[in-house]
Order: sequence, then C-alpha cells, then structure tokens
Amino acid sequence: MDQNRRDFLKSAFWTSAAIAAASSKSARAAQPCCSGAAGSMMTYAAPPIKTLRVGVIGLGRGRTGVDNFTYIPGSYVSAICDINAARRNRAIKFLKDHHAPQAKVYGDKGADDWKRLCEDPEVDLVYNATPWELHVPIALYAMKCGKHVVIEVPSAFTVDECWELVKMSEKTKCHCMQLENCCYGESELLAYNLCHLGLLGEITHGEGAYIHDLRTYNYGKWNDKTGGGGYWNYWRLRHNIKHGGNQYPTHGLGPICMDMDINRGDRFDFVVSVDSKQAGFEELGARYTGDSKDDQWRRSLKVKMADMNTSIIRTMNGRTIMVQHNVGTARPYSRLNLIQGTRGVVNDYPLRIAIEESLGKGAHGYDPKKTEEIRQKYKHPIWAQSDEVKKVLGSVGGHGGMDTFMVLRLSYCLQLGLPLDMNVYDLASWCCLCELTEKSADNRGRSMDIPDFTCGAWKNQKPFGFEAVDFSKLGQNFNTVG
Repeated sequence: MDQNRRDFLKSAFWTSAAIAAASSKSARAAQPCCSGAAGSMMTYAAPPIKTLRVGVIGLGRGRTGVDNFTYIPGSYVSAICDINAARRNRAIKFLKDHHAPQAKVYGDKGADDWKRLCEDPEVDLVYNATPWELHVPIALYAMKCGKHVVIEVPSAFTVDECWELVKMSEKTKCHCMQLENCCYGESELLAYNLCHLGLLGEITHGEGAYIHDLRTYNYGKWNDKTGGGGYWNYWRLRHNIKHGGNQYPTHGLGPICMDMDINRGDRFDFVVSVDSKQAGFEELGARYTGDSKDDQWRRSLKVKMADMNTSIIRTMNGRTIMVQHNVGTARPYSRLNLIQGTRGVVNDYPLRIAIEESLGKGAHGYDPKKTEEIRQKYKHPIWAQSDEVKKVLGSVGGHGGMDTFMVLRLSYCLQLGLPLDMNVYDLASWCCLCELTEKSADNRGRSMDIPDFTCGAWKNQKPFGFEAVDFSKLGQNFNTVG
C-alpha cells in the first residue's frame, strides 16, 4: 500500500471516529445525567392540604377546573386569571351564583399577569389551561413559587421541555401532572380493570388516537367581546402550520399506558412515525374568499400538519402501540381505545369486548349482550360510585364524567397527602412524542429513541393506583348551591 493511500485511510479513520464521538456526545447531551433525586416523584406524597386552594389560569378549558373545584368538598377556587374580560366575568358570576368564596382576579394587567397568581400565597395548586406555548413557562414558574401544578394537554412539546419539567418537579418537590381526562373515562377504566384482573391474558398491543374534525375551530375567528368563536390569535392553527408528526398524542395514548403499566414495569423504547399529505386544512382555507386581512391570511396558508399521522411505539418488554392523529378531515370523533391481549380484546367506538371462553371459543366475534354483561360486572370502582358522586357533586360533569373524576381524584390525593395517579414522568414520556414523531416523520419514518425520564426507576414500580374516593375523608363543601 503506498504512503498516500495509508495517509488517506488513517485520516478517514480519525475523521470517522471524531464524528462518532461527537454524535455520541450529542446523544448523551439530549438526555441529562440522572441525579440522585431521580425517581423521587414516582410515588411522592406531598404533605396533606386540608383545604385545597386552586388558582386557574386560562378560563376557556380552565372552566373545567372552576366548575369542579367549586363542587368538590375541601377545595375551592381562590384565584382566576385570563386576559379576556368576558371569560373573567363569566367565571366571577359562576362563583358568585354558587355562593363560593370570592376569588382573586388576575389577567387585567397584561399577558404576564399569571405570574402574580403563581406568587399568590393563597394558592396551593395552579391549574394551567392556557394556549400551548404558555404550558411550560407557567408550570416552571409555578413550581419555583412552591406550587403544585397541573397542565392541560399536551403539557410540553420538546424533549428538552420535558426534562425541564422533570428536573424542576424533583428539585422543588412540587407535583407536576398532566390533565389527561381520558384516563378517567368509563371505557378506559373498564379496560384497565380487565387488563389488571388478567382477563385479557398477556397484553401485547394497543391502539389509540385523536381523530377529531377541528378545521372550523382552527380557522375560526376569535371574538374578544364574547371570549369565543375560535382559538385566540389562531394559536392552535399557528402551531399546526409549523409542525407535523403527532402534536396531540396523549388522549389515545394515556389509557394504553395505564393498561401496559408504562413507567411501572415497562417503558417506551423507540417510535417510528409517518405523515400523510396535507389537504384538509388547506382546502378549508381556500374557502375564505373575502378581502379581509384574516381571509387573505387563512386562504394563503401552507400547513405542515398532515391529514393523518400514524406512529408506532415499541416498549422495552416488546409490546407495540399504534397512535394516530387526524384533526383536519371530515371524520367522526374517535380515540380508537383498543387494547389486545392473548385471550381477549377491548375495542371502543362503539364499545366491543371479546374474551376467550375456552381455547379457540368466544373471541371470534363481538356479542353486544356479552359486552354489556362484562361492562356491568367489571366496572371500575371509580365508576361504580358514580351515583354517590352525583349525590355529592350534583352531576358527573363534562366529557361523560371523565373531567369530574379526574379533578375529584386530584383533589382527593392532595387533600389526603397521597401520591397522584399520574406523575411528571408520565407527562414527559407521553409529551416528548410531539417532537420525536415529527422528527421521525420528517426523516422517512426513522426510528427515534425515547428517553427514560425515570432514570431506571420504572423497573421496580407498582401499577397505576386508580382507586375510589372516600368522601368522608374530604373537607367541608364551600359551595352552598347544588
């Protein structure tokens, strides 16, 4: 071999080694070193809060918090915040009509007025239901102020943001939970029950989705006088213009994670994701033929968000999960809600259950009568007490009751000093998929590793602990109007 060739190969070797080292260093940097506190929030129980004082930021979706905390014994809304006066006034009127304690009002002093609510010493829990770009800043600031915080979905959009929330929660010992109401749905908790009773056999596969025609909401024009009509400043449409992949994965994914005990004996390993073409949003935008600036802007938009994103996750224990996202076509609502075991399956929309009765028998078709029998017999304890909940709270609330059960369990755990049903590691594991699915879809479905936000603590954790509520252990009811 001549000298020039040897020199070339030597140079190529060291160049490749340097690139590999840099790549390895970059990969390590993407997942911060786990501190000694890692896993500390997995089963963390904060000191009991006898009377839970709640500050609600964002009074659109945040009305779920205002309504439910007003009815739940031992809790009340002590502060509200929204930049829109109409929404503030509606919340004030609701609290007054229900003889609830008068709440402090924030939001009238500018876009950053939420900071004053987080600093308020009469707030124990910050309920963050703002536009997406404010989820992480408010959550971090609230925890710095010593407040527990719950965040609407998705709570974060990047891997780095997820790590920030994890580290802040561990550092401050403040709970940081995602408000994933779908984990409390009747069908979802029924499936959870069947899985953990072993009736479906070994769980190997799940399918979830967020299929919801949101075209008119995305393109709808905000009305400042009424506080409605669309998303303020088209914030959700602006996000969809810039991003592909699955930007709303948790409604369909969360319940499957409960069934599979993700972060509690299993965890996500990697994800692959593929986008369809975009047609639905841009087709609707073309219909705005007026001459207003809004019409011209909507008509000219180029949107990145695909009509359908399909992602496949594989777990460390070899299970698979398919998650889909479609908010831009004319298609009936569905979250799929499918969980498959070796001996049976639960499939929602509509609810269908098939369980093997003996080898090769009982699961070759869906029987509506058997499905109803199983639904009644194995109803989860939380839903088995729905009549009691109605009696105490007056109703089971919105989205078929899942909102109320979510907030009720949250208040119950904080009042009694119990670990929350879901924690910051669940939030991070689910929400990091927003970035990772987009990166995968942008790169021809390349496999993307999913960080272990528990830093190994997932290996020795017990399953999710969804339990019924003992109303006798809750505090007094501040609401005097049923």
